[in-house]
Amino acid sequence: MNWPELDYAKGKETYETLHLWSQIVGKIKLAQMPWINHSWHIALLVNTQGLTTGTLPAGNLYFQMDFNFIKHQLEISTSNGEYAHISLKDLSVAGFYHKVMVNLKEFGINVEINTTPNELVDPLPLDVDEVHCTYDSDQALKLHKALLNVNAVFNQFRAEFIGKSSPSHFFWGSFDLAVTRFSGRTAPKHPGGVPNLPDWVAQEAYSHEVSSSGFWPGNEMVPFAAFYNYSYPEPNGFKETRINPDGNYYKVEMGEYLLPYADIQKAEDPEALLLEFLHSTYNAAADLANWDRNALEK
Repeated sequence: MNWPELDYAKGKETYETLHLWSQIVGKIKLAQMPWINHSWHIALLVNTQGLTTGTLPAGNLYFQMDFNFIKHQLEISTSNGEYAHISLKDLSVAGFYHKVMVNLKEFGINVEINTTPNELVDPLPLDVDEVHCTYDSDQALKLHKALLNVNAVFNQFRAEFIGKSSPSHFFWGSFDLAVTRFSGRTAPKHPGGVPNLPDWVAQEAYSHEVSSSGFWPGNEMVPFAAFYNYSYPEPNGFKETRINPDGNYYKVEMGEYLLPYADIQKAEDPEALLLEFLHSTYNAAADLANWDRNALEK
């Protein structure tokens, strides 16, 4: 695989705009789908062109929304053969919101969403946000290529586990690709407190013990693309465990192990090194929390 270089400073404004666009599309998926445990129904999936909602019901028809980062457009298609696309260039978050809603309405699809972005502090409503309007096609292409590569490794990691595991899927609230393993045991009630996210959502998401790994392109707290792993509840001794490969560290403020994406991107065998991180963090959590590994793993 060819792992592209990701530069947070160059991609930051594009990532922020994409994050908010993905919230619009994700909230539409949320409005149309029945609830699936741990909010799995809201996530987007990585595909060959970008990110997709998959098939969504809408009365007597079905539709799908796809971010195409190769053609740099959002594509909307229906089971009636209708199709529309919206260019992602020179478009604000508010402009994107209104174009999406107009196109859906023309197809007879009437959707209402909560326009307050989730998991962000003091955000602008999506339907009035003219501030975020950056789309650098090169940065979007690189991010998509990285997501394709990470998704493939996450799927390999998931295939090694026969207990309950999430798909490798993209959460638009936190703008990250994640894969989560479950012990099968219930967990203590989550305290909630995530900005602009009802506590009951977090509590349902973490109703059972998890070891969760993921990737995101960076944010203000971690201004570089990185892989992460956390456990809920975190077992005693987890943060002091020796984790492989070298270069990772435990970030106390987040309660997560972090491994810079650049370490993987520059490695001779990026896939093997990423799997080493996924295995090492999971092994530590499962052993410290006494998971029944013989029953959960191939």
